[in-house]
Parts: sequence; C-alpha cells; structure tokens
Amino acid sequence: MEKKKETMDYKSCFYIPKDEEMDGYNSDGNTRKPLITIDAPHLLETAQMAVDNDSLLSPLAKSPWSSHMNHNTNIGGDGFTNPNDEALVGSLVREEGHIYSLAATRDLLYTGSDSKNIRVWKNQKEFAGFKSNSGLVKSIVIAGEKIITGHQDGRIRVWKVSSRNEQIHRRIATLPTLRNYIKCSMRPSNYIEVRKNRNVLWIKHYDAISCLSVTEDYAFIYSASWDKTFKVWRASNFKCLESVVAHDDAVNSLVVAPEGLVFSGSADGTVKIWRREMQAKGTKHFFQQTLLKQECAVTALVINADGNVLYGGSSDGLVNFWVRGTKYEHMGILRGHKLAVLCLATAGNLILSGSADMGICVWKRTLSNEHVCLTTLTGHTGPVKCLAVEKDPEAMLNDKKWIVYSGSLDKSVKVWRVCENAPPSQHGHQQSRTSSEFPRVSSLRKMGSRRY
Repeated sequence: MEKKKETMDYKSCFYIPKDEEMDGYNSDGNTRKPLITIDAPHLLETAQMAVDNDSLLSPLAKSPWSSHMNHNTNIGGDGFTNPNDEALVGSLVREEGHIYSLAATRDLLYTGSDSKNIRVWKNQKEFAGFKSNSGLVKSIVIAGEKIITGHQDGRIRVWKVSSRNEQIHRRIATLPTLRNYIKCSMRPSNYIEVRKNRNVLWIKHYDAISCLSVTEDYAFIYSASWDKTFKVWRASNFKCLESVVAHDDAVNSLVVAPEGLVFSGSADGTVKIWRREMQAKGTKHFFQQTLLKQECAVTALVINADGNVLYGGSSDGLVNFWVRGTKYEHMGILRGHKLAVLCLATAGNLILSGSADMGICVWKRTLSNEHVCLTTLTGHTGPVKCLAVEKDPEAMLNDKKWIVYSGSLDKSVKVWRVCENAPPSQHGHQQSRTSSEFPRVSSLRKMGSRRY
C-alpha cells in the first residue's frame, strides 16, 4: 500500500493528505541525521545530541532535540518587561517536524509533531518519548493517568506511564478497539456511506482527527474530525458510544464544558452548542443552538475554567467571544491578528491567541468583559499552531503568573512567562479597534484549505 504523503503550504499552514496509510505499532529503529537551528542569538549554546541505535519503545535516546534556555531572563514583579525577549524563557528546537500539538500537566510537557514522535519534557529538558508509526500527532490531551493522542490517520491512541519506569509510556488502546471493530462489523446496518462506493463503520473516523477533549471527570473522550463528525468514547472500556454528524464541513475544534454542554467549530463557518444526555446504553447529544454563522472557517475554540466565557478563532484573524447568562450571548470581537487564528488558550483572566502571522496575542479580560491586549509575543518564524499553559511554579501563592508553551510550524517550541498584572504595551490592541486597522485575509478560499 502506498504510504500517505503530506504537503505543506506555509502561507495557509495546512497540509493535504493524499492517500491512506497503514497503521503500525512497532517502534521505528531508523534514525535521521539531526539539523539544529538556533532561533535567537542570545540563546546560543552548545547542543548535546544523542543518536544511538535504540529499539526500545521510547525514542528518547535518539532524539536530536536541543534545549536553549534564557538564563538572563529578568522579569519585573509586575509581569512582562518589553521587549519580548525578556518574556522568553527558552526554546526547544529540532529539525524533526512541524509542531502540531502540546499538552502540559504538572511539571511535564508533551509535544506532538509530524515526525509521529511524542516527546516528554520535564523542567524544559527532554525526559522521555514514545512513538506510533502512523499518523502525525494532531492533538494531545491528558486524562488523569492516561495520555490520549489523535492522529492524521483518523485513529486515537491511549498511552499510560509504566509503573516500573516513569520514562516508559506504553500504548494500552487504539480506538476503535479491535474488539469493538469486529463486533460492530457483523451488522450491515453499522456501515455508513461516506463517499460514492465507499462505506465505513460509524465507529471509525475516516479522515484526520482535528482535536480531542475529555469531560471534567474523565468519564468520556470526545474526538472531532475532518469527516464532519465528533464521536464519544467511554474512557473505562474505550467503546464508541455515539457519532454525531455535526457540520457540513470539517470539524476543526471542539470543547467540552460543564453541565453537559459541548461546543463545536467548523470549516463551514459555524459554532454550535450541543447538549449531552445520558441514556441506558450511553450518551445522546442534541443540537441546542448556533452561536455563529459566517463565511470564514472557525479554526479554534476554548472556554475559560469557569465555563462562562467561550472564545472562537477564525481564518480571518478575528476572535469572537460569548458570555454565559441565561444563554451564551455574543459580546464582542478581539482584533489583533493579520492572518488566521490557529489556536487559543486561557489562563485565569488571560486569553492567548496564536496565529498564522507568527505572533501570540495575550489578552486580559476585565470584570466588565472588556479585553485589552497586554502584549504580543513574537519570536517564532512560522505559524503558531498550538498553545499550552500551566501555573508558574516559581510564582507566589496569590501571584497570577503563568508559563506558556507555543508550538510552531518553524519546528520549535517556545517557553514564555506571562502575568495578569502586566501593564498593556504601547502597541496593545483594543477590543474596540476597527477591522480596517488590521489587514486580514477574508477567506481561506484565497489561501487554500479551510481545514486545520
């Protein structure tokens, strides 16, 4: 079978899958000559690389990543100090592949790329790694002791840290599971037509996984896909409970909120709310409301920790937001990017937006739901594809300081320190700015794909 080829258009930061790929579970022992890039002159260090003939589950020993930490960082007590170099803690750099996904938990950072490796970092130093032989890593979520990864090949893989060695991660399931797949395939009614003369089981995504999410109690796993659906899986036995045809085009983003609400954003330009109800054999989702309908693709969604403010990024560079009252009401638009918003993250009262324009806007929400851009983090030389945030371990108890990780198509991960109490920069964008001040691409039809 011919292996899948992926082509990259850096201007619109998407890739086009050309064919299907075989699923492989063994560790790949082949190594590739590493090429180190240094992306900031003040971070120049001697990179120590280990490339060994290793056939273990973990690819750590043959990793040519390098860590460049900014030991001269001098952040004032009030947060940011401009220029941006002062907020940059360091970079993790490797010519391994474009960074598509990040997840942070406690003192660990998981990074996924199109090399199919998932790297694990501890204190900005490489700690462990594991690999699946098919499907670039589109999404990573942490669900308790489980690490869940979504892939380009439409599969979801579940990993767990070995009880004997915390640096070893073992795959405990691939969704759909073989047992679920065989049992479901026995009934012809379980097949659905996805294209002319092509039928697939409803429990299987037939296109790339775009994002993953889990419920607060880790009981259910949600997967969204370019196949226009999202699916619900029971975390205890990995059984697929439900498949929802949610949109008319690829589902680019999905977030799970408290009280059984689910939000989906699509290339068809809509943001929808779904309500989950429990039934005897699993779950049933009901359409509740369309929050947004526009020409431009919806590319990213995030909801704050309290579940009362939803943000949606679009391919035109805008971030819409809704505040929950008796229902979610549209309250405004954040204008700070010149190209598509590719990722969003929240931390306390901060909202961070990463874009194809290579910048990261850091916004602060006030008690009156106004937003001001505190600063724009610059330094990446490619589109910012993913963000992850964790509490700054060096912060005092009441300090609202955060560590931000940004993954880019420049093949690097950057580490930033941000603070809610930072004063706005001189060039901080305001929520009330008019759209004419920020040249944007009105539609990804002018750039390429609407899928992210």
